[in-house]
Amino acid sequence: MSGTDQAPTRLTPPPDAVAPVRHPDAPAPGELLGTHYDRCFGCGTGQPHGLHLEARAGAGVSVSAEFTVKEAHQGAPGLAHGGVLATALDETLGSLNWLLRVIAVTGRLETDFLRPVPVGTVLHLDARITAVHGRKIYSEATGRIGGPGGPVAVRAEALFIEVGVDHFIDNGRPSDIRAAMADPDQVKRARAFEVNP
Repeated sequence: MSGTDQAPTRLTPPPDAVAPVRHPDAPAPGELLGTHYDRCFGCGTGQPHGLHLEARAGAGVSVSAEFTVKEAHQGAPGLAHGGVLATALDETLGSLNWLLRVIAVTGRLETDFLRPVPVGTVLHLDARITAVHGRKIYSEATGRIGGPGGPVAVRAEALFIEVGVDHFIDNGRPSDIRAAMADPDQVKRARAFEVNP
């Protein structure tokens, strides 16, 4: 292993991982979570060809969302692109962090594609946090077609890593960081998430 390589990140929580605890100030079950950034391809309303995914808080440490596969999301003729489906899962999994009130980024995402998802299909997504270990947040999600109780078309397991706002300031494109920091809603959201008990 070279000096820049890192060992793969495991998706199985270690034995001393703990059960996740919903933050007391987390959105209430059924509440729409909103976008975390207007230009986000997954949830942002400022992306014309984005997913425009809207997640809702669920019970415990779970969320649900729906995503309609549009023409711009296809890979093979008439079918959703696998990368777009993985993005929908990743966005839904990332929404779970609202329930812990932490800022976290994807460390690892493993996706299984079980059925093709045609253009025009509504993908019903459900995600939950399974364990927490320090800054590591373990979670899983499914995407179903034909309704919330329909067959699973895609599923994923993920590991998110808790970070501070500085992660984005230090690594993001300066012009976008300045625009986000000029948006009072973005600043308010970032400050709220930085205060953790």
